[in-house]
Parts: sequence; C-alpha cells; structure tokens
Amino acid sequence: MQFQPRWKEALVCTCEQGGFILGMPMGVPSVDFPTEETWQSEAPAWAKPYWASIRDQLARWCESQGLPLHVGPFGHVDRMP
Repeated sequence: MQFQPRWKEALVCTCEQGGFILGMPMGVPSVDFPTEETWQSEAPAWAKPYWASIRDQLARWCESQGLPLHVGPFGHVDRMP
C-alpha cells in the first residue's frame, strides 16, 4: 500500500488493486481507521479481505510519520471516484 496525505483531511491509500480514502484530521494530525465491522460494510470489495494487513501497513506508515493511528468508530472508508 502507498499512503499519500491530501488536502481536506484525507489520506489516499492505493495499491495495484485499487484505492480508497481514509480520514486524516489536521487539527490534531492523526489517521482514523475503521473497525473491522465498519470496514466490511464500507470498503471496496477487493479490499474487504485485507483489513488486518492494511491496518498493519498503515500502522507502520503512521509510526514512520510520527502520526497516531486511531482504530475505532470514527474511522470510515470512502471509495475513490
């Protein structure tokens, strides 16, 4: 996965199979990742089986950027247009 911050408090996540957008609040820089239940209802079909793998990759990226990763009810997935 590749992670790219974008204007308007968004983190664009892409790979060979496609992409999606996560929330990245800038007031207190951090990344919000959904619970597995939310992921299953909001993520693109290709990404649904990879919740744990994507969460782990995102955790490593966040750590390298000095950003907290919050997994919980505030995390949502937006599909790319």
